[in-house]
Amino acid sequence: QVQLVESGGGLVQAGDSLRLSCVASGRTFSTDAMAWFRQAPCKEREFVATITWSGTSTYYADSVKGRFTISRDNAKNTVYLQMNSLKPEDTAVYYCAASGVGGPRQRSYDYWGQGTQVIVSS
Repeated sequence: QVQLVESGGGLVQAGDSLRLSCVASGRTFSTDAMAWFRQAPCKEREFVATITWSGTSTYYADSVKGRFTISRDNAKNTVYLQMNSLKPEDTAVYYCAASGVGGPRQRSYDYWGQGTQVIVSS
């Protein structure tokens, strides 16, 4: 059974940092693009960042560019999201996703985690 399990969320203050992790199991994802999406209360789920299978190429939403960094460790079947200079508007449930296609569109991703909550207080 394929699973993506996120962790690392929590309650922090504006300006703080958090690192989210997503561990994949059930099969290897070393040849898949992986991504992070988020959904804030009463809003649609939106793209945050994606990384190619090799880790050599990344792409970010404008709202997080320069503050968030996506990375991966294929030996551990894990993808990370380092979030710095957090803002209250970053408050959301963060989801990990995996795909053979990649990119910023949700429909390109075949596997999804259950999400981890991030709350940023002002």
